[in-house]
Amino acid sequence: MNLNLTHHKVTNCKTCKAALPDLLLDPAAPANAAARAHIAACTACAAELASLEATFALLDSWHAPEISPYFDQKLAVRLREVQAEPAAGWWEQVRTRLLLNTGRQFRPALVSAMALLLIAGGGSIGIANYQRAGVQPVQASAAVNDLQILDKHEQALQQMDQLLQDDAPASTGAGATPPQS
Repeated sequence: MNLNLTHHKVTNCKTCKAALPDLLLDPAAPANAAARAHIAACTACAAELASLEATFALLDSWHAPEISPYFDQKLAVRLREVQAEPAAGWWEQVRTRLLLNTGRQFRPALVSAMALLLIAGGGSIGIANYQRAGVQPVQASAAVNDLQILDKHEQALQQMDQLLQDDAPASTGAGATPPQS
């Protein structure tokens, strides 16, 4: 069974609007047949084509004004005046560049400065942590250690004495009465 299918190019408004410049510049081209068929059926696309044709007609009717016969002389005088002015200083050149530029030429310098800042900051934190880890605490002398041990023993003995004094009245006897105040 042999089916003979013809491929029709389906055109919607989006593809028609993409074809409008070609339709304006070469309306008789065979590639624009689908766009012309869509414009015949779609009023929005037909209105846009009519608007573009009116714009083109207006541009065709516009004529550029004639250049003044003294234009070249005036331009040459102005160029000599600018050349005769003293050269701008370094600060004025930087100011003009900052005011009139888009900033694209500064992006590599900004990226480099940020990378340098990150490396310096990370390096300083790493060095600070490395130095803390490598430093041993200062060892106290033997005499200081002995005195600290004796201090701890003295505190322990005082605590034992307090505990024994708290237990002493309770263990003196069954018939003893507690002291009255």
